[in-house]
Amino acid sequence: MRSKNIFGTAALIIIGIVFGAILVSGFGLVRPSYADIQIGASKPPFEQLDPQAQAFNNAFVQVAEKVTPSIVQITVVTKAKNTLPEGFHFFFPFRDDVPREQQGGGSGIIISDDGYILTNNHVVENASQVRVSLYNKEQYDATVVGTDPLTDLAVIKIEKNNLPEAYLGDSDKMKVGQWVMAIGNPLSLTSTVTAGIISATGRNINIIRDENGYGIENFIQTDAAINPGNSGGALVDLNGAVIGVNSAIATDGMTQRYIGYGFAIPINLAKSVANDLIANGKVSRGYIGVSIAEVDASTAKALGLKEPKGVLIQDVVKGGAAEKEDVKQGDVILKVDGREVNQPNQLQSYVASKRAGSQVRLTLYRDGKEIERYVTLKSREEDEKKNVTASDRNRNENKKDVKELTFDELGLSVRNMTDSELKEFNVDNGVLITNVKNFSKAYNQRIAKGMVITSADRKDITSVSELQSIIESKKGQAVLLRIMLDTQGTSRLVGIEIPK
Repeated sequence: MRSKNIFGTAALIIIGIVFGAILVSGFGLVRPSYADIQIGASKPPFEQLDPQAQAFNNAFVQVAEKVTPSIVQITVVTKAKNTLPEGFHFFFPFRDDVPREQQGGGSGIIISDDGYILTNNHVVENASQVRVSLYNKEQYDATVVGTDPLTDLAVIKIEKNNLPEAYLGDSDKMKVGQWVMAIGNPLSLTSTVTAGIISATGRNINIIRDENGYGIENFIQTDAAINPGNSGGALVDLNGAVIGVNSAIATDGMTQRYIGYGFAIPINLAKSVANDLIANGKVSRGYIGVSIAEVDASTAKALGLKEPKGVLIQDVVKGGAAEKEDVKQGDVILKVDGREVNQPNQLQSYVASKRAGSQVRLTLYRDGKEIERYVTLKSREEDEKKNVTASDRNRNENKKDVKELTFDELGLSVRNMTDSELKEFNVDNGVLITNVKNFSKAYNQRIAKGMVITSADRKDITSVSELQSIIESKKGQAVLLRIMLDTQGTSRLVGIEIPK
């Protein structure tokens, strides 16, 4: 009897073990604890990263650790008009144009240990309150020291000492393809770091303009991700030097979010503006007193240049700095203080870094020769009071007898001007452009109907026949035209190639 009990007990134990194994392996009813789970390989692919790769990686880490404390978050309160759509005035007759408060913000760069902070003008423009949050989460009210809408820069100040100021580098030394990092507070995400390369330099994207159409743009373009809130933050190189102030982004027009490129104001220009704003509360910027344009291939040929280079002087301000030093319309500025300039914004940006009263050396191309002129810059306020120069012209015939001619090879039609038209354009001579054929040579040079040609090949034009004679004599070459764009006295020089 006892042996049967022992046998039965053993059988039950065996059945239990077998049944438990089935449950564990077949049905998964019993699982291991989290502590027992091991995922991933037991060791890294490389015991030690390649030293050069490690050094490259460490450069980003070190820059982020060093520069991030110098970047602040700026919160502003502004007043905006609560305008209503047309048709709603009947229902809300007393609420239209009532100011309302709204909050916005951006980033800033600490440029002195006693509280001066560099940012964008558009971040603090029209702000009734400005508040700064430091990297360590301390917050301070700030005052606006000064703004410069023409460069979209501003300086604000907080009452705090021993701040971690950023090192400001030399943006003139930056090259396309160089690694950079953008540090700021995009989309209210504080202390965000992104990386990319310099995609281009000297960009003009036509977003900074005053009522006269003037603005100073010479942006550094980067593919480091920049979003709303990054404005006023730093673009830095891998030495930790700030080389730009992040200011604008390319967007899809709907979400207003980053789609590939951002733009930063060169720090060399920003340093000059900041120094003026801190010292005087405003910028005492110098101006040459000229209207300028890029030199294209046709204009270069018309001027006798071997290749398109330099910046063409379209007009000279009467009584301005340039006129006093024998700088003339039609001259080409090749260099300023020994620096080559091939785009108008390059020249504008460099001159904008100079104060009124300082002197610049211009290397000019005139009549096949290079000459130099030293120009003492004047403030823009002085130049604005002057009129644009115009050479003395004599008119010897009556323009009432209107005659029209079409230059098929140029896609251009012109006719003689009446006395009233000459008076309207405030010119003594010229021929009126009556038609421009789409996609013709004239069209491609941005010549349009209603403009006036006052000179060709540097000779005054008083009739259609005079223009015809000059164009026929320049077949196979290029001719330089002076064109009045409107009745306000705006003119420009245009080079156009004449087919054989």
